[in-house]
Amino acid sequence: MSNNTIKVSQDGWKQFVDPRQSKILVCLFAIPLAIYFELNHNSTGIFISSLFAIMPLAWLMGKATEEIALRVGQGLGAFLNASFGNAAELIIVIFLLIGSSKAASAESASNLITVVQASLIGSILGNLLLVLGLAFIWGGINHKEQKFSSDAVSTNSSLLILAMLALIIPATFAQSGNHSTETIVNLSRIASIILLGLYGLFLLFQLKTHSHLFVNSTHHEDEDAALTMKQAIMLLVSSTILVAIMAEFLVGSIEHSAEALGWPTLFIGVILIPLFGNAAEHFTAVTVAGKNKMDLSIGIAIGSSTQVAVFIAPITVLIGWALNVNMSLQFGLFETIATFIAVLIANSICSDGKSNWLEGVMLLGTYAILAASFWLF
Repeated sequence: MSNNTIKVSQDGWKQFVDPRQSKILVCLFAIPLAIYFELNHNSTGIFISSLFAIMPLAWLMGKATEEIALRVGQGLGAFLNASFGNAAELIIVIFLLIGSSKAASAESASNLITVVQASLIGSILGNLLLVLGLAFIWGGINHKEQKFSSDAVSTNSSLLILAMLALIIPATFAQSGNHSTETIVNLSRIASIILLGLYGLFLLFQLKTHSHLFVNSTHHEDEDAALTMKQAIMLLVSSTILVAIMAEFLVGSIEHSAEALGWPTLFIGVILIPLFGNAAEHFTAVTVAGKNKMDLSIGIAIGSSTQVAVFIAPITVLIGWALNVNMSLQFGLFETIATFIAVLIANSICSDGKSNWLEGVMLLGTYAILAASFWLF
C-alpha cells in the first residue's frame, strides 16, 4: 500500500506521549528510577525498575512497528510486529551472553547462560499460551466466534515442531550421559545454521511465493495513522536504544536480586523476562483480536514463537560461538518437554481455524500450570 493512501491523524501522536491516553506509559517513570538505582548500586531496585521500564518501551516499539505496518501490508506487517516485538528479548539475550563471557566465575557464567536459555523457552511459552490465550479471550468477549487462516497456522506450527526437534535431540544427548558438552555444543551450532536457513526459506514462502496464505480481507484501509513514516521510524529507533540501556542494567542486577528476593533463576528467565520483554505482543495481539483481526493476531503470537524458535535461539547460539561462550540448544529436559507440549496444545486448539473465549481460558490455564512448575522446579 502506498504512503499517500494513509491519512495521518492530527492528534493521534498523543497516545505515544500522554499517559492519560495509554496507561502503560506511566511505567516510563521507571527509566529515571532505574538510572537512580544504578548510580546507587541497588541491585534489587535496578532489577525491578528496569523490568518495568522495558515494558512500555517494548510497547512503543510495537506501536511504532504497527504504524509502519499500516503502509506495508498485513503479511509483512505481521512479520514486522513479530520481529520488533522480539527485539527487546533479543537485546536482553545478547547482553546476557556478553555478561556470561565476562563473568568472574564459571558458576556465574553458567547461571547467565541458564537465564538466556530460560528466557528463550519462556518467550515461546508466553506467546503460544499467554498472549494467544489473552487474544482468544478478549476477541471472544467481543465476538462469539472468530475465524482465521488455518493454512497460515499450520505452516507456522510445522516449523515450530521442527524447531522442537532441534531442542529435543541435544536434551536427549545430555540425558544419555554418553556425550561431552563439546559434542552437544557442536551439534547445536550445526542445528542452528540449518534452522536459520529454514527460516530464510520460510520468509520467502510467507512474503513472496505464498503470501496469500498470510493475508486476509480485514486490513487497515479504514484506519488513520497516528504518525508519519519518519516519526514512526524515529520512535522505533529511540525506544530500541532505551531498551538496550535498560537491558544492560537488568542483566547486571539479575544474580544479586535473585538471591536477595529468593526467586528461582529459572522462574525469572522463563516467566518474568519474557513477560515484560514481550509486552509488544501482549498489547498488539490482544488489541487487534478485539477488532476481529484474528489473522493479524495469530500472525503476531504464533509468528513470534516461530521466530524465537528458528531465528532468535539459533542466533544466540552463533553469538555465543563468536563470544567463545558454550551456548547450546540443550535447554534442559523439563523445559524442552514443557515447550513441546505447549506447541502441541496450541496447534490442536488452532487447527480448526476458529477461536472462542473458552479456548483462550484453556491456553491460560496451561500457562499457569507451567508457571507454577517453574517456580517450584
